[in-house]
Amino acid sequence: MSYSHLSIIERGQLETLHGLGWTAREIGQKLGRHHSTIARELKRGQRAERYEAGAAHDAYQGRRSSSAPLGKFSAGLATELQEKLEQTWSPEQIAEKRRNVLPLT
Repeated sequence: MSYSHLSIIERGQLETLHGLGWTAREIGQKLGRHHSTIARELKRGQRAERYEAGAAHDAYQGRRSSSAPLGKFSAGLATELQEKLEQTWSPEQIAEKRRNVLPLT
């Protein structure tokens, strides 16, 4: 099963159809989406009793950016790796040393 997020175009269509009084089931059939997806989107995107596609899309992008992991690579780690490589340590030696020193998370 593949999953895709609603696009800004779909959100615009959703705003228009909801404004015309269509139900979540009718909108879902029109857009080719499950009615519960439409209902959740309407609930998330409500602004003063009205669904606003632009505000809903901005909120979506904010949620997506805050959910992305920052990663474990840092400037300090880069410096440490470079120093070990300059001392002719192999990548395997560096990895094993870090594995033994750092606590498992």
